[in-house]
Amino acid sequence: MPSMSEIVAEHTDLDDAEQRWLKLLVSEWQLLADLSFSDLVLWVPDHDPNVFWAAAQVRPTTGATSLFDDVVGDLIAYSPEHLVSDAFVSGGTTSTSDGKLMAGMPVDTHAIPVKLGERVIAVVEQHTSVLGVRAPSVLEQAYLDTGAQLARMVSTGTFPTPGETNLAMNPRVGDGFIKIDAQGDVEYASPNALSAYRRLGLIGDLVDEHLPTLTATFFPASDGPVDYSVESVLSGRAARRGELVSGDAHLMLRVIPLVEDGERVGAIVLCRDVSDLRSKERQLVTKDATIREIHHRVKNNLQTVAALLRMQARRMTSDEARVALEDATSRVSAIAIVHETLSQAFDEIVDFDKVADGLLRMVGDVSASWGGVTARREGSFGAVSADMATSLAMVVTELCQNAVEHGLADSSGEVRVVPSTAHGHLRVEIIDDGRGLPPDFDARKSRSLGLQIVSTLIAEMKGTFELGNRADGPGTLAVVDIPR
Repeated sequence: MPSMSEIVAEHTDLDDAEQRWLKLLVSEWQLLADLSFSDLVLWVPDHDPNVFWAAAQVRPTTGATSLFDDVVGDLIAYSPEHLVSDAFVSGGTTSTSDGKLMAGMPVDTHAIPVKLGERVIAVVEQHTSVLGVRAPSVLEQAYLDTGAQLARMVSTGTFPTPGETNLAMNPRVGDGFIKIDAQGDVEYASPNALSAYRRLGLIGDLVDEHLPTLTATFFPASDGPVDYSVESVLSGRAARRGELVSGDAHLMLRVIPLVEDGERVGAIVLCRDVSDLRSKERQLVTKDATIREIHHRVKNNLQTVAALLRMQARRMTSDEARVALEDATSRVSAIAIVHETLSQAFDEIVDFDKVADGLLRMVGDVSASWGGVTARREGSFGAVSADMATSLAMVVTELCQNAVEHGLADSSGEVRVVPSTAHGHLRVEIIDDGRGLPPDFDARKSRSLGLQIVSTLIAEMKGTFELGNRADGPGTLAVVDIPR
C-alpha cells in the first residue's frame, strides 16, 4: 500500500505548505474520528482536476468501523453527484443521509472540504454507521456535537492547530473528555474524566465547575519556574499538551480550543490520570538502578579478588603455581569487565564490543612483559545477552591467552579476534601468527585447563569449537560458533 507522502508527491500539485498541513491533519484526525464515531478518508486532487486519490484513512476507536477495506491508493473520477467532487468545488460540506449500504451496513456520508487559507486543498470523507440507530446517550450526544464542531473547524482551516508540542501517550477521547465554555466552566464531563478527578481528590461533580480554578487546587503552583500556570493551560485560549504534577499525582492533559466564526466558544479537554503509571515507572527506574549498583559492586569485589591473586602470584617461588594464579587472575578480571559493562547499561543486553576491547587490552598488558604482542578486534560482536556475555568473555580470554602464551610463546606477533554474525549464529575466529600446533595435537585430549574451560562453556552455550593450524600461513586458528 502506498504511503500518503508517495500518493501526494506522485499525483498532486500541492505545494510544501499544503502538504505539511495535510500531514498535520492526519496526525490529529483520530480525535475527529472518535468524537463522530466515523471512518475518515482523505481525498486529494490529482493533476487532472476530475480525479481524486485516497491518501489516508482512519477508523474510530469509540465505535464500529463502517469501512472494512482499506481504500488508500484508490481513485474516484469527477461526478456532479459525488460528495467529494461537490465539496471540493463548492467549498462547503456535503452530506447524504440515505443510509447507503456499505458492506451490507447502512452508512451516512459527509464530505468536509479541507481549507488552508481560502483554498480547498483536499476533502475528508466521513462515513458513519447508522445500523441500529437509537437515541444517543448524553455522552454520545456530547461527542457528536463536539465532532460536528471540529468538522466545521476543518472546513474553515482552524483545525488542527499548528505549533502544538507533541507529548508521548497523548490522552484520547475514551481516557477522559471534558467540554468547557469560553469562560472555562464545565459543560460536560465523561465518566472517565470524572473518575480521574475523583482519584485526585474531587468530591462533588465537574459540571458547572470552573475547570482551571478547580484543577489548580489539586496542582498548586510550584516554587520553581514553570512554562505555563494551570489556569493558563486550562483556559482554552490556546492549544496545549502537558502533564500536571503535584507529589504523586500526575494528570496528562490536552486542550483544543473550539472556534466558531473566528471566535473562541470553548474548548475540549482530554485528560488521563497517569499517577499509577508514573509510580510504576519510578519503581522500574529504582529497580534498574539497584541492579546496576549490584553489578558495580560485584565488579569491585572481583577486582579486589583479582588484585589479591596477583599479589599472591608475585610471592610464589614455584613457576607452575605463579602461572596458575596469573591465569586465575585473568579469568576473574574477564568476569569483572562484563559486570563493569552491565553496571553502565540500562538493560540486560551487553554491547560486547566494549567487553572484547577491554579483554584485549588486558591480554596485551599481560603479554607486554615478555614481548611485543598486539591484540586487536576486526568486526563486531553486536549485542549479547548478559547470561551469554560472561561465558563468551571467558572463552575469548582463554583463547587469546592461549594464543599469546603457547602460539607466540616468548616471541613478538599479533593476535586477531574476528567476530561475525550470520543466520542467527555468532562466529568468532581467534588467529595468531605464531609457531602453530604440533602435528599430533588433539584439542579433545589436551590436559590444558584453559581449553577444558573453553570446551565446557561452549557446550553450555550449545556451540561448537575447533582449534587447528592456519591454512593460509603460520600460526593457529580457533573457531567458535554459538547460536545467538
